Amino acid sequence: MAAVFSLHAAKTDKVTPTTSTPFALSTFIAQRKTIFCFLLIAATLAVYFPALHNGFVNYDDPRYIVDNSHIQSGLTWQSIRWAATAFYESNWHPLTWISHAADISLFHLNPAGHHAVNIALHALNALLLFFVLQNATRRDWESFFVAALFALHPVNVESVVWASERKNVLSMFFLLLAFYAYGQYAARPCIFRYSAVAIFYALGLAAKPQIVTLPFLLLLWDFWPLQRWNPRTAPAAMPEGSVASSFWRLCAEKIPLLLLSVASAIITMQAQTSGGAVQVANAARRTVAAYPIAVRLENAVVAYVRYIEMLFWPAGLAPMYPHPGAALRGAGILFSIVLLSVITAIALFAWRCRYLPVGWFWFFGSLVPMIGIVQVGGQAMADRYAYLPFIGLFCMVVWGISDVINRKVAARESAAAVLVLVLIVFGALTYRQIGFWRDSETLWNHTLQVTQNNFVAHDSLAEYQLIQGRFSAGCSHFRAAVNIFADDMPAQEGLAVCAQARNDNREAIDRYDIVLRRAIEPSIRATAFANLSSIYRGLGDYRRAKENCDSALQINPDLPIALVGSGLLAQKGWDYSLAAAQYAHAMRVEPTSVGYLLLAKALQQSGRSAEAAQALEQAQHLSGNLQDDQKVAEDLLTH
Repeated sequence: MAAVFSLHAAKTDKVTPTTSTPFALSTFIAQRKTIFCFLLIAATLAVYFPALHNGFVNYDDPRYIVDNSHIQSGLTWQSIRWAATAFYESNWHPLTWISHAADISLFHLNPAGHHAVNIALHALNALLLFFVLQNATRRDWESFFVAALFALHPVNVESVVWASERKNVLSMFFLLLAFYAYGQYAARPCIFRYSAVAIFYALGLAAKPQIVTLPFLLLLWDFWPLQRWNPRTAPAAMPEGSVASSFWRLCAEKIPLLLLSVASAIITMQAQTSGGAVQVANAARRTVAAYPIAVRLENAVVAYVRYIEMLFWPAGLAPMYPHPGAALRGAGILFSIVLLSVITAIALFAWRCRYLPVGWFWFFGSLVPMIGIVQVGGQAMADRYAYLPFIGLFCMVVWGISDVINRKVAARESAAAVLVLVLIVFGALTYRQIGFWRDSETLWNHTLQVTQNNFVAHDSLAEYQLIQGRFSAGCSHFRAAVNIFADDMPAQEGLAVCAQARNDNREAIDRYDIVLRRAIEPSIRATAFANLSSIYRGLGDYRRAKENCDSALQINPDLPIALVGSGLLAQKGWDYSLAAAQYAHAMRVEPTSVGYLLLAKALQQSGRSAEAAQALEQAQHLSGNLQDDQKVAEDLLTH
């Protein structure tokens, strides 16, 4: 291993092979690259294999996959058309929806298949990263260690084992293909090769827009490792084999890609604003989750430092880190500003070690869209956001170590051993972290152990407890969430559901009224209207029941609970045809045995006996206990 490291004791950051390379050496290098590729794939699959035994979790997985009616039929022209046009769940990423639909076609709702695709994409990304770096630098060992850190670092577990985070690994796949194509273009510029870069970039944006900083990253790539420009060196002094260009020419070269970035940013903001993901103000115009720009900037500088800490000490990882708001201490903010300033100054001062400024500004710049200056959601930071930015830090660390050991022969074997040990430790931590994603209960109990004041974890654990029939435990977690953050709308709605289940209609109505006054998320508001309609229907106030049901359907025309409620109201008004139409619509979205029993009754009452018999067959097919389901349907019709 020491002998191999000595091959890279070069004076420049890029080594260009010559045509006089001996055949034996070129064969050895080719075999070494093959071994590296095998090691990357084998290590990634071995470490992530336990994820195949994980299930779905109740953090986006229901809305993205399990209960997403738009993809339940699998990959069809209808699902593709929907994916291309929908702003579903505050996102526009058609390629991600198409990939989930393809998973449904291949694996149905077996989580192992969905996880296997994520793992395969992550392994391919590690392999592509190795190829991109090796092709640009001709440095095999350094490229391998960067790719191995990417493959095995625990911070990437969330992006890989969370089924709904397919968008992260998929967008990275196309981004790395764009980088590889850009390397080919930089060596021999032509419109065909540039078009390949643009196509891969567009596909990546269609998977997830977090790669929107690609034009900026390519400018850094021009500086190192491609060395297409040097601010302090004349073109004649550039390394042999490099293609010199002026900075402004390189900027102009990125304009088509920048236009793609702008278009993606506009579409993303429209999608997230329409879905209520961008935190601005609630329905009562109170700013509850949107913080002033000063608070967001303070959190951003602290988050940058926390990400750096996470690089070296990846402990206490969780799917959600609550935003601290104005609770950050001045000393911590000042320390973060000083540390970031010092690192930036060192990177600029040591610009001759090109990987230092490139790695640092890669990390710093690629995190800008996710650092929270434009606040999307209530998190302070997220592990998944580090999937792309950490590549810059990995390059800084690995190339920095390589430079040191190439100057000190005695350190080579020790450095190699240390790097291998680090990979083993990271692999073990990753293996352990994967276990926390086994199911919803394990995930959120772990999250509550490693984070503080995490109302989102309480909400998610409460939802899981209610589904499992643990009513008391679920309601207690909702109360804990409201005690942490009174304007936590999922928790307020959860407490309303708890009150409704206890037949405490007064408290339920009051809670739903709070939700409708303060919530801006369409899904929460639609459910609140639908549940209020159910309460008023039970109280015999059919006018208010219809008003609330209509409001719910106006927000979400496909909401099953509102469609069923509308059908029940129509049946009470003897409009059996409308009732049957609403029930049928609900069953297309979310088939249930009780829903089909209601549909069969409405069809029978409207004189469509043959269709009623078919609906009854569907109910029998879906039901685990038809007698109990018939009792539930009768109770709904009589109350």
